[in-house]
Amino acid sequence: MTESGVTPAEEPCGTLTVRTIAMPADTNANGDIFGGWVMSRMDQAGGIAGVDRAQGRVVTVAVEAMTFIRPVKVGDVLSVYTSVKSVGRTSMKIQVEAWARRFRTTLHEKVTDATFTFVAIDDDGKPRPVPPLPAG
Repeated sequence: MTESGVTPAEEPCGTLTVRTIAMPADTNANGDIFGGWVMSRMDQAGGIAGVDRAQGRVVTVAVEAMTFIRPVKVGDVLSVYTSVKSVGRTSMKIQVEAWARRFRTTLHEKVTDATFTFVAIDDDGKPRPVPPLPAG
């Protein structure tokens, strides 16, 4: 286990894209952070990565197999990591991981992950080509 409380096999994958703190207004009746709040931060991060890759506007068209592994609590710092997994003609699949650094600790735990599919669009909202991933 590393100093951060994360074992090497459990390191985040991708680029840190969004980092925010979970606040009391984001809780459900059990006092945990709403899953939809976490998913929204993941969609934002995926959108940022998609805009960077597509060099323009993108829209979310699908989210695959999101499983919540651990709850997020008030005060946790949520860090969302992204990596572009594949690029089609107008779409791209972006792997998104959400990790929580627990309030007032150094413990960093993966809370969920999913693959988001984005489509690049032009100013009229029509699909447009995405630049291909570099060879290699």
